[in-house]
Amino acid sequence: MIHGHVTAWVLALILFIVAIFLLKGGKEKGAKIVRMILRVLYLLIIATGVGLLFMLSNIDLLYILKAVVGLWVIGLFEMILSKIAQNRKTSVLWIQFVIAFLLVLYLGFDKLPMSIFNV
Repeated sequence: MIHGHVTAWVLALILFIVAIFLLKGGKEKGAKIVRMILRVLYLLIIATGVGLLFMLSNIDLLYILKAVVGLWVIGLFEMILSKIAQNRKTSVLWIQFVIAFLLVLYLGFDKLPMSIFNV
């Protein structure tokens, strides 16, 4: 389950970058398709994340924090892509994204015992 979760968010990150390049390149139709695929991946990320939470016998508060920050990252994906599509400023969202993404990586890979390296 962990490997599916990590695979889903890595694919989402790659498609997020592809969508940015498509939007900046003026290819709205391609960007729309990629954004729809991204939304399916968001559902897969959330489903596998919830599945991982239910696999735990003792849910630590840090796992809940990681879940909330993960949802924050997904929200930032959508907000950044929407602002880029509207040609609006995204610098504040990018700062939030870097902070949230680094925090979720720190919690997932280093701080919590149920990480990809421990399984």
